[in-house]
Amino acid sequence: MPILASFMVPHPPLIVPAVGRGGEKEVAKTIESYERVADEVAALAPDTIVITSPHSVMYYDYFHISPGAGAKGSFERFRAPQVKFNEKYDEALVKKICEIADREDFPCGTQGERDPELDHGTMVPLWFIRNKYKSGKIVRIGLSGLPYKDHYRLGQIISEAVDSEKSNIVIIASGDLSHKLQDYGPYGFATEGPEYDKKIMDVMGSAAFDELLEFDEDFCDRAAECGHRSFVIMAGAWNGRKVIPKVYSHEDVTGVGYGICSFYPEGG
Repeated sequence: MPILASFMVPHPPLIVPAVGRGGEKEVAKTIESYERVADEVAALAPDTIVITSPHSVMYYDYFHISPGAGAKGSFERFRAPQVKFNEKYDEALVKKICEIADREDFPCGTQGERDPELDHGTMVPLWFIRNKYKSGKIVRIGLSGLPYKDHYRLGQIISEAVDSEKSNIVIIASGDLSHKLQDYGPYGFATEGPEYDKKIMDVMGSAAFDELLEFDEDFCDRAAECGHRSFVIMAGAWNGRKVIPKVYSHEDVTGVGYGICSFYPEGG
């Protein structure tokens, strides 16, 4: 099966030691889980890593896929310019995704790139992965303001493109959970915050992907979640396939929810 596995991961820059400067020790469970994800990606040795990021180029009514041969990035914005990336894009897979989208008039493509540099929603997962696995190209895909069902359909299109290209990939669904879990957090506290985190971890922990589409968007807004649409795209890529889910960790000590799960195809 071309999709070897997928992973739900957060993207706090704090977790990178050069950025956290000791502060990353607050989220030790998340770091331990992230190291496990990186080990598993390295063992799978995918041809391509597809990353969906809430901080890539985003439009209200269009899904942007990063174009070209590749991109660079660094954590300069987070006072760590020495942490750099130079990634190659899987142009063949991008082309196939766009061909399928064009065929059904689905709003997805490589037009409208505003900033070619890699975003932290992409680089945080890559920091862990590249420490253990140097090979493989990437595909970087942004979210949109379109309904959840369209994000799910994009996941299906990605899966169709992967099947056509006959390449082995892993999917990294990058996204934090609620930003309203603690009074001292970046957006304060709201009751919807812990409600969202409990619900999303239950849903992802049982791979009840259909339930992702049932979340009320106003509820998600009040919870100030970051990654829901990213998770929906990943879920769509598994459409019609049974998966084995596993929860690695969930933390909320910074006032922001960080959840890590893996999903492997049943039967290997």
